[in-house]
Formats: sequence, structure tokens, C-alpha cells
Amino acid sequence: MSTRVRSHLSLAALALVLVAWAVLLRPASLGGPVTYIIVRGSSMQPTYAAGDLIIVRQTSEYRVGEVVAYRVPGGEIGAGHIVIHRIVGGDDNGFTLRGDNNPSLDPWNPHASDIVGEAWVAAPGLGRILAALHQPLLLAAFAAAVMVAMVMAWKRSPRAPPSIGSRRRPAHARSSRGPRGPAQVDS
Repeated sequence: MSTRVRSHLSLAALALVLVAWAVLLRPASLGGPVTYIIVRGSSMQPTYAAGDLIIVRQTSEYRVGEVVAYRVPGGEIGAGHIVIHRIVGGDDNGFTLRGDNNPSLDPWNPHASDIVGEAWVAAPGLGRILAALHQPLLLAAFAAAVMVAMVMAWKRSPRAPPSIGSRRRPAHARSSRGPRGPAQVDS
């Protein structure tokens, strides 16, 4: 397969990944359909553990039994914080929720407008890694490693051949018979 074909295939694959990200995984803060949640605490064990990354997506309705992330309603203690728990009931006053590892119900009754989304994808432990990357020293080390890798990859990439007009002429050996006579060789 030629380098040109590989290059076009690589660009097509990158475009496909970017389109998939934009359609499926773009965060709500950028106008997308999902929100990324890092689980803290143990209230959702054994379903989710502290440090798990949960991707929640918006849906048109939420039902009993679904795990959802919601913002604590305004005017309540903890207003605005995001909680991820399971819907166990509900009425006109809002949803009733509880963590899988909690004996009691949540003190809040969020409405559909407070729900960020239902749990869609879970990545165990990935949230812990992402949270660590938010530490300035680790973020700087990661950025430096990426830069070193990019420089090394750039130095290894094959150079394009020079254009036809700029090619050097090959070096020719001197003829043994030239204007100066036969070449002298020590024996």
C-alpha cells in the first residue's frame, strides 16, 4: 500500500473518529448529548465504585430502576451539586432516589429538569486517572511526555524526496585517464 493511500486512510479514520465523538461523546458543555461524571463515595456500590467514570446521556423520560445523575434542586442544601443514584419512585413532587448502598432515600426530590442524564457507559477506575491528570504537576508531566513523543515521531518520519529540479548530481569517480595522465597508485 502506498504512502499516499495510507495517508488518505489515516485522515479518513481520524475524520470518522471526530464525527463519532461529535455525535455520541461530545460533552453537554459543548452542546453534546452527554455529561461525564466521576463517582465519589460509596453510595452506589456495588454498581459503581469511587473513581469510576460514568457517561450519562440525556433522554426524553426517566423510569424507576434507572441510574441517573441529577443536580440538587435550587434552594436545597447542596444546590447545584451532581448526584448519581437510582430512581426508586416518584410523583408530582419529583423523583425519589437512593444510592444502591444507602439504607435511606435521598433528601431531595428532583424533577425531570434537574436530571442531567441516565447512566450510559461506565469506565471503572478511569475517573481516578482523569482526576489525577487535573493535578498541575502531573498535567505538566503528561504534556511534556506527549511533546517528546511528537518530536520523536516527527524525527523518525520519512523525509519527502527533493523535487526533480533540486536533486544533486551523483558524484562520479575520476577517470584513471584524464588530462593529468594515469592515476598513481602505491603498491
